Amino acid sequence: MKDNIAGITKWILYVLIAIVVLLGVLFYTGFLGSEGIIAGAKYMLYLGVVVMIISPIYSFITNPTNVVKLLISLGLMVVVIVIGYSMADNTFSELELEILKTDANTSKLVGMGLYVTYIAFGLTLLSAVYASVIKAFK
Repeated sequence: MKDNIAGITKWILYVLIAIVVLLGVLFYTGFLGSEGIIAGAKYMLYLGVVVMIISPIYSFITNPTNVVKLLISLGLMVVVIVIGYSMADNTFSELELEILKTDANTSKLVGMGLYVTYIAFGLTLLSAVYASVIKAFK
């Protein structure tokens, strides 16, 4: 069963790569404008969100013992997001916010996104170093 799902997933990824390449070629040859690229990116985002929602549900059905690991991962993700939000602030003045056509809350959310990205990148590097060190001692 796992081999069948792996094969289906592989072909779905090939199709998605082909769609992205096709959109890029159409854009750079002039057959597709920037609005078309944005629309294609939106649909790819929607598809990614659907897959992101369906994948854990399928995982719950096939292997219910992984629920604890998923809940721990979600809890850690929430902690990282809360830390990122608490670190973010709005450093723009009212005039700068008006020039940028945004508000203080949006500025803080963008800062949060940046901090969450930095933390996730750092944790990824630490886990890679940790895995390498553990592998060297085995």
